[in-house]
Amino acid sequence: MSEMRVEKDSLGEVEVPVEARWGAQTQRAVNNFPISGRGLPARFIQALVSLKRCAAQANADLGELDEEKRAAIVGACNNLLDGNHLDQFPVDIFQTGSGTSTNMNVNEVIAHLCQEAGVQVHPNDDVNLGQSSNDTIPTAIHVASVTAVTDQLLPDLEHLIATLGLRAREGREIVKTGRTHLMDAMPVTVEQELRTWVLQLQNASQRLARARDDLHALPQGGTAVGTGINAHPQFAARFAATLADESGHPYTALPFPAVAQSAVDAPLALSGALRGLAVVLMKISNDLRWMNSGPIHGLAELQLPATQPGSSIMPGKVNPVICESATMVAAQVIGLDQANTVAAQSGNFQLNVMLPLVATNLLDMTGWLANSCRNLADQAIEGMTWNQEHLAEGVGKNPILVTALNPVIGYEKASAIAKEAFKTGQPVIDVAEQRTDLGRDELERLLDPLKLTGP
Repeated sequence: MSEMRVEKDSLGEVEVPVEARWGAQTQRAVNNFPISGRGLPARFIQALVSLKRCAAQANADLGELDEEKRAAIVGACNNLLDGNHLDQFPVDIFQTGSGTSTNMNVNEVIAHLCQEAGVQVHPNDDVNLGQSSNDTIPTAIHVASVTAVTDQLLPDLEHLIATLGLRAREGREIVKTGRTHLMDAMPVTVEQELRTWVLQLQNASQRLARARDDLHALPQGGTAVGTGINAHPQFAARFAATLADESGHPYTALPFPAVAQSAVDAPLALSGALRGLAVVLMKISNDLRWMNSGPIHGLAELQLPATQPGSSIMPGKVNPVICESATMVAAQVIGLDQANTVAAQSGNFQLNVMLPLVATNLLDMTGWLANSCRNLADQAIEGMTWNQEHLAEGVGKNPILVTALNPVIGYEKASAIAKEAFKTGQPVIDVAEQRTDLGRDELERLLDPLKLTGP
């Protein structure tokens, strides 16, 4: 058992571990919420710390905070942003819906670090000056999400797009059987198939960037209910300018901060964009799994890199585990988006009361998708190989190729040729030569698989 010290808050005394740098309100939250055993993500905590640093600078510039306290708060924040003391934020995700417990956790730790540096700083009166949990936590959601999307997800997504683009160009003249309803259809090139994925991912990237950009407008300065009570009239604008200068992101103050305190519409839009990317990754991963199926009694169109043994009982079995990992991430992200949708409905009057859940879900979704994009690129797509001989054989025997003869011999006769080709196992070109007046050279021209991949 740790030795304990006594701290006080407005409810009275509470015992806190001697070594802890938090205070009474944090300890009450630790006691009150033994739910998941998981605190808010480190990226969110660091975003919140960066807001406290900017708030101290803005308040000092406006004459609300003296220079000694400003320097102490900024120094403590810098210490935390360097990665120190991250074990001092134990409050569970499932806590007070405003995130007040985490806000006070950060305030108390910063005040404690200031005290260790020899400056008496109050967690509420100084660190939280001109702020409320009700505007600070939504602002931290915006800032943490912006940095996660910009610094992690978009670069890893671009890496996946570039890897797919390179592999697509290699397949310009590799023809394979197209499929609709999982059934054989007209041929496509490998480039066309992979190019479709590339464009899907590029569109998803653009939607993510737009949703990210909508988060640049911040509610900081709205304080308790969006009216700005107890904050300097110029605090919101000064804060946003300071944060923009420090981060390099074009942050601005929302003209009406209540819109991002009573609701989480912009974060929900990002959640929807993340869900959209998850759906694209699910489609790509499942297509890869189907094309890799076999190697004997499946499509066996391509071979994914062997990354680990596939079975504890069947020797030699190798499974598409990288793709399976990506599909599980996609499923989880889709589920978390639904949780965010429910959370967004909990904007009761002037405050949404599921903010910690939204914060955690967005950062989990962003991080997992980023890792999956890079993993899929590096461990599956970069090293996959096409079984070109098998692809060509399948295309040659595909009865659907007879579609190209429709304008020449008509649908009914073409249908009869397709049925006979399927029944006998003969190539379409051989049956067509037997059943029509078309010569071999003309049939080869009309049924050239590569030419059939275009208009």
